[in-house]
Amino acid sequence: MIDEIARVDVHSHLVPGVDDGARTLDDALESIERMTRLGVRAIVTTPHFDASLLGGAEGEARIEAVEAAFAELKSAVRERFPEVWLGRGFEIMMDDPDPDLSDPRLRMAETSFVLIEWPSMQVPPGTDAAVRRLVSRGWRPIVAHPERYRAPEAMVSLGEMWKEAGAYLQVNLGSLLGRYGGRAERRAWELIEAGKADYLASDHHGRPHIELQLDAVVERFDALGAEEQLKMLIRSNPRRVVDDLEPLPVRPVTTATGWRARIRRLFQSEAS
Repeated sequence: MIDEIARVDVHSHLVPGVDDGARTLDDALESIERMTRLGVRAIVTTPHFDASLLGGAEGEARIEAVEAAFAELKSAVRERFPEVWLGRGFEIMMDDPDPDLSDPRLRMAETSFVLIEWPSMQVPPGTDAAVRRLVSRGWRPIVAHPERYRAPEAMVSLGEMWKEAGAYLQVNLGSLLGRYGGRAERRAWELIEAGKADYLASDHHGRPHIELQLDAVVERFDALGAEEQLKMLIRSNPRRVVDDLEPLPVRPVTTATGWRARIRRLFQSEAS
């Protein structure tokens, strides 16, 4: 049972030794310990998987390797952090625009939700059609970190297109703080301001030197008087993924002109 006030993270790379995330079991456990200190009590970790591998021996071997490593992690978490609920999915790269995701091992905690990303941080033609095909088969696609894709279109317009096709949007916490550069930061906040984001998640890669940044994001939302929207993004809606329920709408965050610059100056003055 997940506590209703617990923070829930639905995108991370904590299965040890299977992708560019946590290298070792100790790295994964250290990351989870830091997440617990930030109030996270449920995690759906999502190692990378290429859709083009499906249907072949290489794809099955990949799934089985992840399953074995995850079983080891889950056992260690159960012993060391009994208060933490741990599930698994995949972050599926859509290098095949029409993948068969009927295997529940591919989806998030064996729900109807599936976390997807577009190849090479680009937005290829026909992404809305790819989303519609997934939805038509009963799956619920969540587009990972939409703000990070290199695309000439306005981010809100792209987000609206994917949502109209039936997808949901997951923004990275670090994007809101400029971790992926100014363009991703601007686009992330545009989605928040427009009320288009459905989830915030860490996309944490299980390395001790990588900051989780959740507290800093909480402070920024608090400064905007947007505590309710943040609750929806890091608690209510992520928990609904685990419960296999569609997200609830998140109200736009109203901002005054130039608010980001003022908040940045405020934080810089407090740190000096």
